[in-house]
Amino acid sequence: MRKYVFQRFLQLIPILVGITFLTFGMMQFAADDAVDVMFEQSGGVTEEVKAAKRAELGLDQAFLVQYGHWLQGVVTGDMGRSYISGKLVFDTFMDKMPATVELMLASVGLTLLFAIPLGIYAAVRQNRWPDYIIRFLTFVGNSLPNFFVGLLLIYFLALQAGLFPVMSSADNPLSVVLPAVTLAIAMGAKYTRQIRAVVLEELAKPYVAGARARGVPERWILWRDVLKSSFITIITLLALSVGSLLGGTAIVESIFMWDGVGKMAVDAILMRDYPLIQSYVVWMSFIYVSVNLAADLLYHYFDPRIRYGKGDNA
Repeated sequence: MRKYVFQRFLQLIPILVGITFLTFGMMQFAADDAVDVMFEQSGGVTEEVKAAKRAELGLDQAFLVQYGHWLQGVVTGDMGRSYISGKLVFDTFMDKMPATVELMLASVGLTLLFAIPLGIYAAVRQNRWPDYIIRFLTFVGNSLPNFFVGLLLIYFLALQAGLFPVMSSADNPLSVVLPAVTLAIAMGAKYTRQIRAVVLEELAKPYVAGARARGVPERWILWRDVLKSSFITIITLLALSVGSLLGGTAIVESIFMWDGVGKMAVDAILMRDYPLIQSYVVWMSFIYVSVNLAADLLYHYFDPRIRYGKGDNA
């Protein structure tokens, strides 16, 4: 097991290098750079001033030189400074992270709160009216884009009913409700349908028929055997969602002005703030590899038949 974990973390290195190299390259082909954006509101700025600023930021150097300097800084723990604010990139990133973690926990909690019981209930009541209603509602929820759901919630629950604030505020704990519900609707609809499908698959297997023949109570079969076997699918879905949510949900955070990592990334892209963009790319890559590794380890726990290699030491 330790060997497997070590190998997976080693795989992160070429992935990070490849992704950051491609991102750095794409930013070089942008129509304008950070200096153009920085001075676009300032009238009468000469090209000499812009050239001096590019030299100060190192943007006048060759692409490989710029990337090499950035990569060397990351290895030594220095991710540089924001071109726009002048603050340390790492400090800026960590300032935004608590808001993203809060939104992630709230949305995942809401999702699991109704997706798991609804998915199981729909499977148990297959082809009856509760199953039809749940399938219809989840189809609608899965079809609606996040930005549309967010706008509907803002209009009805914030503007019309006045129950929640339109824009997020650190002083108001209710600020997290609307963005969390927006994310939970789409995720929960998808989870409910997939949990229903996997529970139906498990209920059709021979071990369930054998347990029923031995007189094991239906509820015991469902909660002890079927649900435990379904955890593999649930863990996979949860791992993918946690990875994307920790990376920030740019659209939802921008709509609700939620001051998290996703909104930071959107602002950095618009302002051509390359150091912040690169830090976001590194974070996303690291999160997805780490979350997938955690999911694999949980697979091993819930299904001992899964093994990662003959030489592993569990």
